[in-house]
Amino acid sequence: MIELGSSAPDFSLTSLDSATVSLPRAGEASAVLVAFICNHCPYVRHVEDGLAALGQEYAERGVAVFGICSNDAEAYPDDGPEGLRAQVERASFTFPYLIDATQEVARCYGAVCTPDFFALDGDLRLAYRGQMDSSRPRGDEPVTGADLRAALDALLAGQPAPTDQRPSVGCSIKWKPG
Repeated sequence: MIELGSSAPDFSLTSLDSATVSLPRAGEASAVLVAFICNHCPYVRHVEDGLAALGQEYAERGVAVFGICSNDAEAYPDDGPEGLRAQVERASFTFPYLIDATQEVARCYGAVCTPDFFALDGDLRLAYRGQMDSSRPRGDEPVTGADLRAALDALLAGQPAPTDQRPSVGCSIKWKPG
């Protein structure tokens, strides 16, 4: 895992609409949210509507939001481009959904599961890494995005993210053999 306060690893990935999308440069966004997600994981499916709403809300407030799928799409075809497009439609994602075909971006960030969230400050330093909230599939808690919202709200206010950061829970990233 990259240390809090570290410079975020840069990336340049292809989106579902075949555009090349890169991490913004320092100062181009008030904050950045990088979400490692996929289509097949029940933990992602559990939060995807809430993530779509959160993504749209915070994009309107100057946060650059990205979804990245790093899973092995050969072994998990639901996480290939067609499945991801279906997810975008189903969840109404408005943020760029990027494909990490080499899995290098996930490795550089130290992402281990889906969903896994990384919030960066305006200088592209890692300020938060953890869960969206404490809701779980088949659990009693509603999807609120409370943990992620607290981190993003602090960053937008020029404050440090909360220090109580709880790891994400979900499906492991589906690594390619080797």
